[in-house]
Amino acid sequence: MSINCEILDLRAFQAVVDLESFHRAAEALNISQPALTRRIQKLEQSIGAPLLDRTTRHVAATATGQELLPLVRRMLEEFDGSLFALKDGGSQRRGLITMACVPTAAFYFLPTVIKKFGADYPHIRLRIRDLTANEGLQAVARGEVEFGINLMGNSDPDLSFEPLIDDPFVLAMRKDHPLAAHEQLNWGQLDGYPLVVVDRSSGNRALLDGALAKRNLRLNWFYEVTHLNTSLGLVEAGLGISVLPRLATPQEEHPYLVSRPIVDPVVTRTIGIVRRRGAPLSPAAEKFIEVLLKTWKGGEPHPMLHSD
Repeated sequence: MSINCEILDLRAFQAVVDLESFHRAAEALNISQPALTRRIQKLEQSIGAPLLDRTTRHVAATATGQELLPLVRRMLEEFDGSLFALKDGGSQRRGLITMACVPTAAFYFLPTVIKKFGADYPHIRLRIRDLTANEGLQAVARGEVEFGINLMGNSDPDLSFEPLIDDPFVLAMRKDHPLAAHEQLNWGQLDGYPLVVVDRSSGNRALLDGALAKRNLRLNWFYEVTHLNTSLGLVEAGLGISVLPRLATPQEEHPYLVSRPIVDPVVTRTIGIVRRRGAPLSPAAEKFIEVLLKTWKGGEPHPMLHSD
C-alpha cells in the first residue's frame, strides 16, 4: 500500500511540531493557516492516524506523530541535500548519511572508516546515532536511519544482516593485577576477583550469559553497570576486573589497563550492517558502506592491550 503525500505536507508537519503553533508555522512556510491545516489533514489521512494534539494554547505531536517525526526529518534533510548536489552539478558530491551504531563500534572503530570516507567525500555529512543494539534495530526498522552497525541476533524478517567482523570478549584489568601475568585466561580463573559486568538490558550481556549457560558457567559479578565505559572506569580505579568486547577496549597503549583473551569457551559477538529489506540506500550511504566493507572486511587488526 502506497502513502500519498507531498514534500510540503512533511514540511508542514515538521514546522508545526518545531514551532508548536499553526500560526507561526504558516508564517515560516509563507502559506496561509487554512492551507497549512489542509496539508496536515491530508498527511493524517494518508497515515491513518492523528499526528498532532491541538488545544487553544498548545500544539504537540501525538504518539504516532512522535514516532513519525525522526523519519520525516531524515527524509527532508536527504531531499534537500540531493537538491544541493544537483544545483552544484554533482561536483561537490554533497549529501547526508544517517546511521545507527552500537556505542563500542562508534567510539573506537568507526572513526577509522569515517576518516577514509571523508578523504574522498569531504562534503558528505554524517549523522551517527550511538544507540544500544535493540534501539539501533528499532531505528533501522522504523526508517529513522538508513542502516545500522549492530550485533547479529536479530530475527526480524524485514531486516537483513551482513556480517563484518567477529569481536571476542576479553578480560580488562589493571596492568598490576595478578591475572595480567597470563597470556590468556579461562573463565574459572576469574573466580575470587570482584567482577564488573553490564546489566541485563545490554545485548552484550544477553549474548555472554547465553553462551556461558551452554557450558554451565555463569558470571559471579560484584558490580553491575549500564555502560561499558563505566566498567572501564571502575577497573582503572582498581575496584575490579571486567569482561567486555575487545572493541570496547582502548585501541592504543593504555597507561594503566591491559586486556587478555578468555578461552574455554571463546565467546564472540558478530558485528555487521543492518538494513531494511527492499529499501534502497541513498548514493552517499552506498558509498559509505563500500568503504566500510573494504576497511572492516579487509581484516585491519584491532590492537590488543598486551603489556609486559
